[in-house]
Amino acid sequence: MISENLRETIRTLFSTGTAKKEIARLLNINIKTVRSILNSNTATLKERADKIEVSDELLQSLYISCRGYAHRMQEILEEEYQIEIGYSTLTRLIREKDMRKKKKIRSSHYEDVPGEEMQHDTSPYTLEIDGIKRKVIASSLYIRYSKMRYIRFYPVFNRVVMKCFFHEALHYFGFSASVCIIDNTNLAIIAGTGGNAIFNREMIEFANQFGFRWQAHRIMHSDRKAGVERSFYTLETSFFPGRLFSSFEDLNLKAIEWATVRYAGRPQSKTKLIPLQLFEHEKPFLLRVNEYLQPPYRCHHRLIDAYGYISFNGNYYWIPEDAEKKGRQFKLLEYEKKIEIYQKRNKLTEYSLPAYDIKNKRFCPPHLKIKTKPNNRKKGFTEEERALRAIGAVCCTYLDFIHSSECTCRQKPKLIRDLYSLSKRLSNDSFTETLEQALKFKVDAIRSLERISQNLFQKDLFDEIESPVNSDYQNREKYRAGRFSSEADLKRFQTLLENEAGRQQVGCSPMSRTAGACTEERSQQPKEENNE
Repeated sequence: MISENLRETIRTLFSTGTAKKEIARLLNINIKTVRSILNSNTATLKERADKIEVSDELLQSLYISCRGYAHRMQEILEEEYQIEIGYSTLTRLIREKDMRKKKKIRSSHYEDVPGEEMQHDTSPYTLEIDGIKRKVIASSLYIRYSKMRYIRFYPVFNRVVMKCFFHEALHYFGFSASVCIIDNTNLAIIAGTGGNAIFNREMIEFANQFGFRWQAHRIMHSDRKAGVERSFYTLETSFFPGRLFSSFEDLNLKAIEWATVRYAGRPQSKTKLIPLQLFEHEKPFLLRVNEYLQPPYRCHHRLIDAYGYISFNGNYYWIPEDAEKKGRQFKLLEYEKKIEIYQKRNKLTEYSLPAYDIKNKRFCPPHLKIKTKPNNRKKGFTEEERALRAIGAVCCTYLDFIHSSECTCRQKPKLIRDLYSLSKRLSNDSFTETLEQALKFKVDAIRSLERISQNLFQKDLFDEIESPVNSDYQNREKYRAGRFSSEADLKRFQTLLENEAGRQQVGCSPMSRTAGACTEERSQQPKEENNE
């Protein structure tokens, strides 16, 4: 809709001798609109006779009392104030008054002061490691003044891992800032957000060892730690492209070398400052880190099994035999790269932790040869699956079905082992036919597969021995004549059974009956038949 001020501007320009096309070009409107305005005789805009007016105070009070629900506001205006207003008109008035928009808090400017601030944040990624796509968590620590970064990747990220990352990063720099800006993560905060955040006591004590304190920014105000947020963008554009990673260790070595040496040694894009040189200038303002601080760890309690192993994180670790005489309970301290096993405050042994994806393995001292196995060690299914896939394409299809989300079986390794046992009891043709039926009905239970194989075997057996039955006997004359004949009287056979039972109770076995008694019974039978 063209406003009256714009109409007056068009008339003024035309009266001064400006052409209509020039007016349309200057005001960025259509030439037809300019012509219609100049040809119209009305000098003022007509006001709507039925225009509805609602005072700002009434609209504001209703919006607060109805908690912003425009439908309820419309009902109150019609019932209590007799104001007939449409729903679209009411929502337009609410938008014009900016009632639904929250007031945006202005961002503050913070000066880069040497030794004052560092920032931390995490970001998830999906990377191809050794040809397999895996989900990883990137953790980054950023010193604001000198622009120094320390980046490391983890398969999981919890409170202990967060403490281990800070311990490693701050010991690498050798210095710490006085404040660390973080988001409102539950790894460090137990209640509240932003300036009202209440930090975990464990994390406060950890920060006191290095001399810094935690500070959380407001919700939806991630620009407060813009430096570390920019680090993740630089990862995606400068580090990931064109690099291949063979393992987690290879990924972390390349990330640390890139962040602390290569990226920190070149001038920044805007300021042309080199982070390594700024860091040397900032060191006198930073807090020096104590080199002898105890690394973070987590305590676990375990029981030894009958074979001398304790389980931890999916693997099994051997305990010396002498320790078992003092009890079966042990304390296990989990560090970032190793575990230590204690019994009654006495350290027994320690093991280096394997890679995160290594499971179901046994670990013992290298100079010992242990033949016993843990009693709860999980059995694999690799060999069984390889043998099943060699049978044929149907077996491969069924195994793919087992590994898919359509399979409802919870113990898939056990199902594959049972399936291999079933293949040994059946021929390849029978086993393949059984799996075809199972794929047809999406069967994923070994008991059901066994029943399917039994039904197929019985069906084949009966198909071989079964001969066609001729039903023409129902049309024969003798069959028709005997259909309605009386049934035979079988009461005499019941009497014989009762007599036989009586003799067994007395002690007379069938073998001890006399020949005369047998003859008497036989002689009575023809007489009864003659009497009948």
